[in-house]
Amino acid sequence: VARLLVQLFSRRLARHFDRPSLTRVSLAGIRVGVYLFALVTLLRINGLDLGNIALSVTIFSAVIGVILAPIVGSIISGVFLLADQPYEIGDMIELSDRGTRGFVNDITLRYTKVITLDNTFLVVPNGEMRERDVTNYSAEDARVRLSLDVLITYESDLAAARQYMEQSARDVEGVISGGPGIRVGMARYPASPDCLVANFGDHGILLRLRYWVHEPYRIQRVQSKVQTNVWDAFEGEDVEIAYPHSHLMFDETSGELQVATGADGRGPGAGRIEAVGDAERIGDDGADADGDPERGRGGHSEER
Repeated sequence: VARLLVQLFSRRLARHFDRPSLTRVSLAGIRVGVYLFALVTLLRINGLDLGNIALSVTIFSAVIGVILAPIVGSIISGVFLLADQPYEIGDMIELSDRGTRGFVNDITLRYTKVITLDNTFLVVPNGEMRERDVTNYSAEDARVRLSLDVLITYESDLAAARQYMEQSARDVEGVISGGPGIRVGMARYPASPDCLVANFGDHGILLRLRYWVHEPYRIQRVQSKVQTNVWDAFEGEDVEIAYPHSHLMFDETSGELQVATGADGRGPGAGRIEAVGDAERIGDDGADADGDPERGRGGHSEER
C-alpha cells in the first residue's frame, strides 16, 4: 500500500515542488505515515489497549530522546532547511568558516553532502549548517562580481592606470566585458569592468577594479589571469605599483656622540665625552671647553 501511494503521489509532488530534495522527503513522510497507520490498525485488531501502549511509547521516547538528541536536532534542522530553501542540489556553496567551496550533492533530514572542488565528500550535519554562514553562488544568478585592489605611486599616470586595469579584465575569458547592467536587489551595476579611485593612502593611490564573471566555478583562475594581465600592462609604462617604504631625514643639527675611554680601558671615566656638532664639550672636572665649571654643569649630566 505504501509503495502504491508513493507511486501515486510522486508525480503530483514533483510538479508541485520545484526542488527534488523536498519531493523526496515528502514521499518518505508519506511512506512512514502509511506504516504507522498500518501498525495502529493491527494493534486494534488484536485487541491491545492503545492507552497503555501510548504511555509506554511516551516513556520509551523520552529515554531515547535524551540519547538521540543530536540526531533529532539535525532532523529538525533538516526540516527547516528544506522549508527555507537556502540551497538546492547542484548549487555551489561556500562554508565561510572553513573557506571550503563545493557543490551540494544531497540533502537529507540529517545531513547535507557536499562535493568540494578538491573532489572530496564533505558530510555536514544540518544542525551545523544552520549555525554557520553559507554562501550560495547559484541561488538566483550565477554571475559573481569580484574586485582587485592595486596601490600605485603618486607619480604614476592615474588615467592610464585605470584604463590598463579595465582592459586587463576585459581580455580574460569568463569576464563579462559589456552588455546591460546587472541588477542586484534594487540596484543596478554596470556589467563591464570598472576601475575606481578608492583612497589616497600614505604610500600611494588605491585603485579598485570591479568586474563580473559568468560563473563562480573558476573564480581563482579568473582572478589569477586578471592580476597577471594587470602586472604585464603596467610593465614598461608610466605606472608604478607602490609599496610601503620609509625615508630617514637628517638636518644640520644632527651630530654624533664620541666616547673616549681611559688608558686602562675601563670606560669613559678616565677620558672625556665629546659631542660633535653643536653640542657642548664636557671634561672630567665638569667644566666646559672654556673652563667655566658652572656652565659645564648646567643642563648636562656628568659621566662617572
